[in-house]
Amino acid sequence: MSSQIEVSGTGRASAVPDVVRLRVGVRVDADDVSTALSDAGSRASGLGQAARDHGVAPADLRTTDTGVHPRHDPQGVTVVGYTAYQNLSVTVRDADLVGTLVEAFVGAAGNALTIDHIGLDVADPEPLHARAREAAFLDARTKAEQYAALAGRELGKVRALCDVVQGGPQPRMAMMAGRVADTSVELGEHTVTATVVVRWDWKQTHG
Repeated sequence: MSSQIEVSGTGRASAVPDVVRLRVGVRVDADDVSTALSDAGSRASGLGQAARDHGVAPADLRTTDTGVHPRHDPQGVTVVGYTAYQNLSVTVRDADLVGTLVEAFVGAAGNALTIDHIGLDVADPEPLHARAREAAFLDARTKAEQYAALAGRELGKVRALCDVVQGGPQPRMAMMAGRVADTSVELGEHTVTATVVVRWDWKQTHG
């Protein structure tokens, strides 16, 4: 008979998200590289200023990428112009401001505005992960104790523990979009999952 028992455990922990993360940017066309870059930079600066004007801290604004590339004719042979882009990551710590902020972005960038993502997050996820790991270990131990009782044995020392890496956080969220100014965010819950595999010795009995 095996001298050890190995089981897996899964735990979850949830919290109400406390930040909204946006990926916004500008994309503009022009006949030459210089004009395209200048226009994109100016509009992107407008996005940053709009964010700061609405209470977003400088530390919560970050340029993620910028660049320019040629545009070709339908045959893909002749360069007919250039497209420049610049993207920003914006962390909003008051969900009620998202609609007003998006409206301000429209005013700053016009039709050049791009919004790639509006997502919910937890500013400090580590306590959430810690709770999920604790729940996962408890789940594994509860299973192992049940199997031990069924087998007429007792658990001994933990001999191995493996943290099984899975996907990222699983935020449950809903967007309600009407007019831009009416855009609102339903916070829902932000849930993380942890899975562990634990191996115990069987407790040795003497008699």
